[in-house]
Amino acid sequence: MSVDPTYYFSYVPRNILPEAAAGLFALFAIVQCLQTFQAQGPWYLLLLSLTALSEAIGYGLRTLCIYRTTKATFVAMTLFLLLPPNALALVNYKTLGRAVSPKTHVLLGHRPRKPPMYLRPKFITWFFFLSDVFSFLLQAAGVAMSTNEERRELAKNTVLAGLGVQLFFLACFLALCIKVFRDPAYVIGRGPRDKSGRTAKHRLFGVVIGTTCLLYVRSVYRVFEFVGGYGSWAYGTEWLFYVCDTLMILLCFVLYTCSFIGYHFGSSGHR
Repeated sequence: MSVDPTYYFSYVPRNILPEAAAGLFALFAIVQCLQTFQAQGPWYLLLLSLTALSEAIGYGLRTLCIYRTTKATFVAMTLFLLLPPNALALVNYKTLGRAVSPKTHVLLGHRPRKPPMYLRPKFITWFFFLSDVFSFLLQAAGVAMSTNEERRELAKNTVLAGLGVQLFFLACFLALCIKVFRDPAYVIGRGPRDKSGRTAKHRLFGVVIGTTCLLYVRSVYRVFEFVGGYGSWAYGTEWLFYVCDTLMILLCFVLYTCSFIGYHFGSSGHR
């Protein structure tokens, strides 16, 4: 059953903006897919295309909500826009795991050293991935409950718990990235535009650290949005959503596209 958009959004969403966002993310989905195959990069980088596609679908559903808002379209829209930050974080986790992997160093002609447990590729990937899944499930459960007025307080607290988990583990991951970046023992394969291994390392970690910081800003915004709850200034200000959520994710894709990760681990990344 269709309802007034203000019932879920607390405002009437503006036209054109969600269509423009959907178009941009669809474009990034195509570009990321082409870059992955061109560089013969690792399979997990296809997550970037799927994530951009998820964003495009989410903003397509937001456009639909302008004309016909239902509980199903609102929940689906929110979930499609909720998943991307977790997926982008997973890409970063896998990338750091590749950067510290002894196999990567052997391919580059360097003698690998045994990393401590917290810097082993499988530990990095699975430890942070499971925290991501837990965070997403909490947020998804909160969003599903938020459509029921009687359960909005519980929904708010559930989403905040999920965001708290996400912020904590993003901070831990950021600290690990900085540690690896500053350690000269870890080397990175050169991409087509890199003059040296040092340049490659700066480029790769610039993307990983930069996108993690952007995801952090987006999550902090979400905390303020849900702390105030339905009807608050943060929840009911549309331009703030586009600046602190849409723009942050778009900037992530700009970084992923301009300094493509796959060049460091694909067919040209081990020369």
